[in-house]
Amino acid sequence: MLRGSLALLVASLAIGRAASQKVTDDTTFYGQSPPVYPAPEVKALGHWRAAIQKAQKLVSQLTLGEKVNLTAGYPSTTGCAGMIAAIERVDFPGLCLQDAGHGVHNTDFVHSWPSNIHIGASWNSDLAYKKALAQGGEFRRKGVNVMLGPSVGPLGRVVTGGRNWEGYSVDPYLSGILVKETVLGTQKAGVVATTKHYIANEQESYRGGSNFTAAVSSNIDDVTMHELYLWPFQDALLAGTGSIMCSYQRINNSYGCQNSKTLNGILKTELGFQGFVVTDWNAQHSGVGSALAGLDMAMPVPYDFWGPSLVESVHNGSVPESRVDDMVVRILASWFQLGQGSTIPEPGFGLAKNLGLPHAIVEGRKTLDRPILLQSAVEGHVLLKNTQGVLPLKKPKLLSILGYSAKAPDRNMVAADGPSAWAWGFQSGNSSELVEGILSAGEGRAHTLPTTAYNGTIVHGGGSGATSLSTFLSPFDALMVQADEDNTQLYWDFHSSDPIVSGVSDACLVFGNAAASEAMDRRALRDDYTDALISNVARKCSNTIVILHNAGPRMVDPWIDHPNVTAVVFAHLPGQDTGKALVSLLYGQVNFSGKLPYTLAKNESDYGDLLLPDLPHGDFVDFPQSYFSEGVYIDYRHFDRDGIQPRYEFGFGLSYTTFQYQKLKIRAEQRRPKQYPEGPIVSGGQSDLWDVVATVAAEIKNTGSLTGAEAAQLYVGIPGGPVKQLRGFQKPTIRAGKVEKVTFRLTRRDLSVWDPVVQTWRLQNGEYKIYVGSSSRKLPLTGDLKIGK
Repeated sequence: MLRGSLALLVASLAIGRAASQKVTDDTTFYGQSPPVYPAPEVKALGHWRAAIQKAQKLVSQLTLGEKVNLTAGYPSTTGCAGMIAAIERVDFPGLCLQDAGHGVHNTDFVHSWPSNIHIGASWNSDLAYKKALAQGGEFRRKGVNVMLGPSVGPLGRVVTGGRNWEGYSVDPYLSGILVKETVLGTQKAGVVATTKHYIANEQESYRGGSNFTAAVSSNIDDVTMHELYLWPFQDALLAGTGSIMCSYQRINNSYGCQNSKTLNGILKTELGFQGFVVTDWNAQHSGVGSALAGLDMAMPVPYDFWGPSLVESVHNGSVPESRVDDMVVRILASWFQLGQGSTIPEPGFGLAKNLGLPHAIVEGRKTLDRPILLQSAVEGHVLLKNTQGVLPLKKPKLLSILGYSAKAPDRNMVAADGPSAWAWGFQSGNSSELVEGILSAGEGRAHTLPTTAYNGTIVHGGGSGATSLSTFLSPFDALMVQADEDNTQLYWDFHSSDPIVSGVSDACLVFGNAAASEAMDRRALRDDYTDALISNVARKCSNTIVILHNAGPRMVDPWIDHPNVTAVVFAHLPGQDTGKALVSLLYGQVNFSGKLPYTLAKNESDYGDLLLPDLPHGDFVDFPQSYFSEGVYIDYRHFDRDGIQPRYEFGFGLSYTTFQYQKLKIRAEQRRPKQYPEGPIVSGGQSDLWDVVATVAAEIKNTGSLTGAEAAQLYVGIPGGPVKQLRGFQKPTIRAGKVEKVTFRLTRRDLSVWDPVVQTWRLQNGEYKIYVGSSSRKLPLTGDLKIGK
């Protein structure tokens, strides 16, 4: 251990010198994380005031040993991912923490909800809230106090990142609005939301490190941190998230769970966070260091860092007891704030000890949740191509269903009995090897996931974010039900790469997927097998419709321009209603309304250096470095700056109807707003950051023959920044021939840039370009907003 510690020290000094010379245009230094001490104590302010005061009163009654026991988990026998011990003498029942942001993990009598990337593709903030409220109710009924989600980190900087599907979008504004609604819905249900992974956790390769190899360091400047990666966390704090999960990797060469700048300085001081910081599982790397840096809870167990060692640290003066008090106040304040005292049932093994409510009430609640479950699955599908209106299908006589991803995974190919086992792996290649979705956080090697899960359709990604799946209809199952109703003849082949295709098929549906998992980054954005399958079918079938279940961007250029490829659907990760949602869209029972939450390039090389994760090289093999030297220019900002034409741009998506944008109106709400905010610190930052500075309105007319929902988008060109940045979206449902008005309210933060010298947001005087339209490249309405003139 001494040798490893010395090596880390020497290398960190060398890295600091090297990183200080690698700069971006908007700052003069990054690569080292400045110390910020002491850890600020929580303040009884705002709507958390009463909960914090109750927590302070309870903490005053506890012994040091009891307080320390509340700061770290202990081995769980209940099926919870982590447990905090009960203190019976003060009627504290303990806490159950459970994965994850897409449904209660590894249990029964719950739903498999769509993944967050699917919600991102819906562009529907109201739906995000409703889904979170219903999903949060399932966590509470299962005895869960703390839901380990939602995720907005990774944001999606690395295009092949293994956990990008756990977040909503590569855009911070879209992610921020959706995570805010998710936090509000989850905590309205009485469950603490844990927004993760804080912060700049943008790849899975080398995320954890080992005794002699450090985790990858995300070297990021102050401007990029605030304008991109911190943005959605700020929205989650504004919504009152009770917990923040710190990440595995290093941030400017300081581990995320002991980084005093990001925890003490940014999170708890600048943003006024009043909840508790919990480690990702086994992400604690020190005892005294992490305590002083602002960590509040270590999971899953304290090992050698806390527990008795933390008691000793208090006794010898290394850690003030007031710091331990603050940890526990923050933890208990969330418990009080959400009224969890005696209303959450006791969890059992696999969280199945009881359902938390009488059976009839649970069944009634599940009935209420089902429409939201289906709507959530429907709206994340994106229609990318629809030549001459081949969709929707109209009672075809013969339908060919082809490809491995149309069917349910084979039961004998998973690791355990029952479909819930699907959460943990994907079929690798054509062999029976199962690639686990969870690997040790301490693994230093780079792990990659097979590009495609050949074993069957996927409804979520792998790892701790995977959902419990007790029942569902695969796309093929749902198509079979519809075919029976329509008296349609079906032909299917799930196994051939060059299947026989009937010449009289009305349409050929080809199913593929693009999988992803925690602890592994994706190998690529395409695979030869699926591309060959699609091309082989298109060669024989004049109406080839491609459906891809994808955990992120997936290249389509090898076949997208084939004249027989008439329609393409990105089905993302819909959860258990995958089959029913898809059939309702293909047959026109509902209209497509999803849009891409990322940019789809023509070539993988168009993404530049951000295609693949950074790996160790040169002098830093044992201390891998990832320089965020591109600044804020990721995804569509990168494509706009470099003049690269995407295949399908950020925000793109087709409908069965058409829309026309008209009558743009721009109004400044403040004639001469102050340059810098002056409001008090609230949870999320200074209060006047959310003052409305300007209002933009437009009209959308449905010029087609069908009712449809349109995700209207507002982009702003901020002086000195990217060409345009998303700063608003609305999704009205509009009947054929009717007009709906959309209104976007631009806040001070929406129009500001981060000033690294003054260390606050700055609103510039000048002209701001305003764009409104259907995607980041289709913006028919343009105008100017003048600030301070």
